[in-house]
Amino acid sequence: MNEAAFIVVLRESLEAILVVGLVYAWLAREGRRDALNWLWGGVAAGIALAVVLGAVLMGVGRWLTGDAQTLFQTAMSALAAALIVQMVAWMRRRGASFKRSMECDAMLCLSRSRLWGIATLVALAVAREGAETLVFLYGLGLAQWRGGQLTSFALAAGLGFVTAAACFVVLQWSSRRLAWRGFFRASEILLLVAAGLWVAALERLMNLGWLPVGIDPLWDTSVWLDDGQGVGGLLASIAGYRAWPSSTLVLGYLCYWGLVYWWVGGQRPSHNVVEGAVS
Repeated sequence: MNEAAFIVVLRESLEAILVVGLVYAWLAREGRRDALNWLWGGVAAGIALAVVLGAVLMGVGRWLTGDAQTLFQTAMSALAAALIVQMVAWMRRRGASFKRSMECDAMLCLSRSRLWGIATLVALAVAREGAETLVFLYGLGLAQWRGGQLTSFALAAGLGFVTAAACFVVLQWSSRRLAWRGFFRASEILLLVAAGLWVAALERLMNLGWLPVGIDPLWDTSVWLDDGQGVGGLLASIAGYRAWPSSTLVLGYLCYWGLVYWWVGGQRPSHNVVEGAVS
């Protein structure tokens, strides 16, 4: 799951950095340096809120035992998958107005002399992205990992954040409109991560006996693509590929992609996603 953790943190961190960058650039352009301290205060508050949520999440997961813990982890995996699909659909539908919406909110706060509103705006954005990241990571299995595995998981997440910061800088130097639009379209690879989370949730429900297994296995493709190593192992950790899937798992996988096609595919692709993010 390290690859999935990297992708998730990269995408979510970049969006949080983008929000901060948009507000910072707008304040600097408007000559409102007096509001920058409120901006950075909002960033700190957003990170603190995300950390508190993470502590609560891990605490609840450890407090529960047995089937209750498994059901909680199942719910978190399913919720994480749903959040990813919703996020991709929202970006396709509302991406064109993302920059304008952030600037209008900032302008409203300043016009009413409510500098604390700038802090609140940024804090909520950072906390939202941080909270979503924590839900995604928990759904990927963070709560079950110990020792070296947890260290590897944390390194992958940290690398995702560093890469997000580097991407932000590089994309600002490039053609802003096309580069950013291309990046966010490419980040729709998260739909594969969501598929993996959905598969994990279905498998837990089948292990609990809440779902029938059906024909098991429905087929065996391990001869061509083993899900325990190489490319197959990578696909298994990111997208939920199984070489010996049950009929229930296959049906659930088809339902997931059918929902994605209906929910995400029906959205109009956004334009000018973050054109002029730092100008």
